[in-house]
Amino acid sequence: MSDGPATSYDVVELRVHGVSGAGADQVLDRPNVTQVAGDRSGGFFRPRPGYPDTRGSAGVVLEAYRWSDLPSGTATRTLSLVFLLPFMLCNVAIWMRPGGRGRSELVIKALCRVLALSLTALYVLSIVGVALDLVAWRCLASPQCLAERSWLSWLGGRPVGLRLAVLSIVPIAAIGLVWRLGARPGRNFDAFRAPHATTAVHHQLSAVGQWDAAPLVGRLRSIHVAVALGTLDAALLTARARSDASTATVTLAAATCAVLVACLVLVCTHALIDQADVGRRVDRAARGLRFTAGGLTVLVLGMVAAQPTRWPATVGLPGHGEMVASLLVVQTVLLAGLGAVVLWLRVRRSGWRRRGRQGGGPLRGLGAPIIVAAATGLAVAFSAELVYRVADFLDRNEPTADRVQLSPPLIYKWAIFGFFLAVLAMLLAAALVTVVTRRGRLRTAAASVARDFPDAPPEAAARLRQVTRTIARARFTERLEPLAAVYACLAALGMATSVLGLLDIHPGDAVQRYLGVPADMVNFGIGIGSYVVAGVLLVLVLGGIFAYRTAEFRRYIGVVWDLGTFWPRAAHPFAPPCYAERAVPELSRRITYLAESGVGVLLAGHSHGSVLLAATVLQLPSHVSDRVALLTYGSPLRRLYTRLFPAYVNADALREVGDRVGWRWVNLWRDTDQIGSWIFSPHRPGEPPAVPGPAGTVDRRLRDPWDVVPPPSDSVPPPILGHWPGESDERFAEAVRELAERLRRQAYR
Repeated sequence: MSDGPATSYDVVELRVHGVSGAGADQVLDRPNVTQVAGDRSGGFFRPRPGYPDTRGSAGVVLEAYRWSDLPSGTATRTLSLVFLLPFMLCNVAIWMRPGGRGRSELVIKALCRVLALSLTALYVLSIVGVALDLVAWRCLASPQCLAERSWLSWLGGRPVGLRLAVLSIVPIAAIGLVWRLGARPGRNFDAFRAPHATTAVHHQLSAVGQWDAAPLVGRLRSIHVAVALGTLDAALLTARARSDASTATVTLAAATCAVLVACLVLVCTHALIDQADVGRRVDRAARGLRFTAGGLTVLVLGMVAAQPTRWPATVGLPGHGEMVASLLVVQTVLLAGLGAVVLWLRVRRSGWRRRGRQGGGPLRGLGAPIIVAAATGLAVAFSAELVYRVADFLDRNEPTADRVQLSPPLIYKWAIFGFFLAVLAMLLAAALVTVVTRRGRLRTAAASVARDFPDAPPEAAARLRQVTRTIARARFTERLEPLAAVYACLAALGMATSVLGLLDIHPGDAVQRYLGVPADMVNFGIGIGSYVVAGVLLVLVLGGIFAYRTAEFRRYIGVVWDLGTFWPRAAHPFAPPCYAERAVPELSRRITYLAESGVGVLLAGHSHGSVLLAATVLQLPSHVSDRVALLTYGSPLRRLYTRLFPAYVNADALREVGDRVGWRWVNLWRDTDQIGSWIFSPHRPGEPPAVPGPAGTVDRRLRDPWDVVPPPSDSVPPPILGHWPGESDERFAEAVRELAERLRRQAYR
């Protein structure tokens, strides 16, 4: 669908919503809308012709871009929120590296990608722990476990090798599941990809939507599938080698190691896998590794099922616990290395002294190791919980304990213990930070409220206290950085202590011996920790359901999801698809079409919509950006993105956005907003800007609420809007009129 150009010298106000997922009628604040471009997943809407009030402030033509269905459908989101969250966080981390180019950037990318490979291997090992260790090795050898389980008894009494080979279908199916969940849900984005760069690239943010990520994702997917199959083969061959180190076993083990090493080398060779035009040799190499790993898996399963050699008489699958422990050690070392490289890079570039100029916080640029540690900690906790829940299901006569036949390796118990301690410590730290900073936040908020409402009547005292508390809570966002760092460090430490399980040391015994805490209390804490992990999984499932049925709930859950899926898959191919690959080029083409039709374009972006528009503005050609103005409100560009993604969103990039639109830019912000904020200057109306030049004119603080007493026409005071959109606010309309008039003056020059 398409529409013709508007009247000459007209202005189109193109609104882009945030993560709220509002409908086009809500974004336009008009009940009757019609789609004029795009499709069901993402499209442009205008008020339906023939109805009154189809234009906005200053007579602008209203248009909205709705992109909330681009990430995926509701059911897929719900499943992905649970299964793909660690993969998504690990993928986002590679985009959080500090700014600059050189060897340090290559090292950070390599470490992030190797950690992504380790998450895939951990995922496979957790399924191996369930299907091969608990079921094939332990349960099928126990008549008590097989009793009244007809769905398992048909394999009971069969040779061990046959049981392992048959149940290896489960981890293979699990690999296919995450592959399917991470694949693009049947939507072709090629038609929306920019055929070439439309303007000179000065900042990395301008490349969003211009890169062709499909070749890289395909190569990474082949590599990760090869690693997943190689991990399964390694688990089977390790168990086989404990009793039969035959020539066939050694040969297959050597071939498996060669495939894994080749995958490791290829994923670190950025010059080969990052480029879209390096030729088909790299694609053939990646697919060759995947097919080789698949062929080796077939041979390994055949050998395991056919060889009559007796297997060792051990409690669990031989070598499985050692493989899990080794992987956790490797992950801990990689996390420590990543943190050391980022810290060294931060200190070398004197980032501590420049953070005030660039708008970052004390942990600016340290997001990569923090988020990777969080992703790895979640993956380890989810894996341990899966194994323990299945063990509890199989061992129905008594709870899972340390020395029963169906108990999983002690490593998983240490993992749950470490996760419980990390969560407990983070909650205690959050409570401490809340108490310590509460007085200061309330004092600052009260001073702001007093200046906003100096003549408030006595009956507004309760409302004033409510506004003060809201502003104080909104200021807690800046305190989340150190809390995330605390959790990341403790999660990494918990992973390292999991190795104690190999020494047959139980958490309760160790804590009682060295700290004097009773072992029963520790075991109780581990049980609580297990339920905490299960609760996190349940919250993720329920969050995925309610986030797309309740606008208020989505405002918190959706911000994590939409922020994570904004960035292309450059580290983990099983992460959800990137919607910016379509949204940014689609916006760019629509804006170019409107501008070349002879109209001015006023871009209005709320919340994450302002990020999409900033990336879009940076790639508009100059003859188009001369006809563009920008209105942002509730924008997280400075408050979140300069902290989390300093290489892509920084002071220089934001000033470049202002230069591209001729500083026809207004940013509306509220003290009560917990996500959005000012971009260049936090000054209040009537105060001089904190920065000189046109950048100081961008930010406009809005008093929220606009009053604390009911107006004469109402019985309740105006609501506190916080992060909610404000298209119906008269101050929003005033900004639209100002920018529209500036565009019209620009057109008459």
